[in-house]
Parts: sequence; structure tokens; C-alpha cells
Amino acid sequence: MKQIKGLVAGLILTVNTVVLVSMLLVFALLKFIIPISQARVLLSKILIKIAETWIAINTGFHRLLHGEKIIAQDFPELSKQEWYLVVANHQSTADIPIIQGAFNKKIPFLKFFLKQELIWVPFLGLAWWALDFPFMKRYSKAFLQKNPHLRGKDMEQTQKSCAKFKDFPTSVINFIEGTRFTSQKHEVQQSPYQHLLKPKAGGIGFVMGSMGTQIKQLLLVTVAYRPNIPTVWQYLCGDFNDAVVFCEKIVIPESLLGKNYQVDENFKEELFKWSENLWYKQDKKLKDFHERTNI
Repeated sequence: MKQIKGLVAGLILTVNTVVLVSMLLVFALLKFIIPISQARVLLSKILIKIAETWIAINTGFHRLLHGEKIIAQDFPELSKQEWYLVVANHQSTADIPIIQGAFNKKIPFLKFFLKQELIWVPFLGLAWWALDFPFMKRYSKAFLQKNPHLRGKDMEQTQKSCAKFKDFPTSVINFIEGTRFTSQKHEVQQSPYQHLLKPKAGGIGFVMGSMGTQIKQLLLVTVAYRPNIPTVWQYLCGDFNDAVVFCEKIVIPESLLGKNYQVDENFKEELFKWSENLWYKQDKKLKDFHERTNI
């Protein structure tokens, strides 16, 4: 029965994506060819409404098929008129639809930093491009040593992407572990956290440096699953008891806003220490949750 529900959920997701992304691309084309900035801002807002509708349909059908499995707990007062930097733990690809469902229409539309290669994902790649999701091309230290002229280009791209977010409230989400949590990765890293990998401060440093005049608040989001961490297929099948989403609103210190992460070593050090403190707080939330639920 769960597998049948999973197939139905997958079919609904596919049809919803094809229909709404097709609609979205019509408005994206208008945005591309119209040179008037005010018209482009209006079209961007229409594109976001379409994306929010896509999320609402996906979340609504998941609830219809599987019941209330996404539980938003202890949420603070939130506003669609504020800019937010959202930081979350990362355990599964299912984190993304769960976080989207929990925050849809409560805060400005969530935008992710994506790897450049993801622009080629069928339908979704075009949708992310139309919605001004920032596509990042990261260079390794070895590559930059051979090509020093490309040093700083990733920061320039971040700044260009974030410049598009200044016209109206936006939420930028970052999974600062950089990858999904697994026991093997945890062991290899020798992570000091029980339920988390080590944080990487670069992503949030770029956002704070680029959007320090807009983003003043951070949402620390904790996703905890019972009894198992679902894969995408298990999420579609409803093969888990529930996903509990916690949210804490934190004011970002002024000293961390508007700095250049690449050249300001003092800022790097202060931001890393601040990120560590956030992550110890995050780890305690997960530890307390698992102890309460005996998982």
C-alpha cells in the first residue's frame, strides 16, 4: 500500500512540476525580454507565487496521502516582509521538500545555493534559473593554484546572485555541513558533534558579506525524523512516522554583516566561532529530541 501511495505521490509531483514549470517559463521569458526594471521585479514576484503554489500542491497531496507527518514545532513569529538567512542540518534529500512545506508562505520564498551542474536537471534546472537561484561554481585549492586569475570569481558570482535578492524580501537557505550526514562521514571527520558534521562557514559568510544591509536575522532550523531518516522514495511513500521541524530566530551580530569573507581573516575567525556555537546549540536540540523519543 505504501508503494502504491509513493507511485501516486511521484505521479502528482511529476505532473505538478511539468504544468507549473511550463507556466513559470512563460513569465520567465517575459522577464528576460522586458528591459524595464520595475516590470522585472513584478514578474519575479509572479514567478515566486507560482513556485509557492507548486510547493503548496506537493505538500497538500503528501498530507492527503499520508496524514500530518510534517510537524512545525516551537516556531517563532515569522514575517514575509523580512529577509532571512536560514541555516539547517542536512540528513536526507527529503529535508528540502520538508523544509519547503514547513515554511511555505510563512517567510519569503526559500532560495538555495546550487552547484552549477544542477542547471541541467530537467525542468527543475530551468525553474531554478527563472527564480534567480544562485548557481555556484566552486574551485579547489589545487585548481586555483594552477589558475590564479579565477581566484575570487566565486565570491563575485555570489554577490551578483545576491544583488537580485535586494528588490524584495527573500530567504536564503544554507546547509552549512556541505553534505548529508552519515555515520561514515561523521567518523571520517571525527566531528565533535554527536548528530552533525562540522560546519562550513563560507556559504553564510558570502551571504552576510553580500546582503548585510538586508539580512539581519538567522533562522536556525532543526529537522528530526522518527523513527528513520527517509530517502526521497520513503518520503513519497510516507514510510516514516513524522518529521519534526524546529525553528529558532536569532539576531545576527552587527560585527558579522557586510564583511568580505575572502580577505578579512578576523571576520573569518569570528564567523567560524559563531557558527560553532550555533552548531553546538543545534546538536543539543537533536540530542534532546532523540532522548525524549528514545531514538
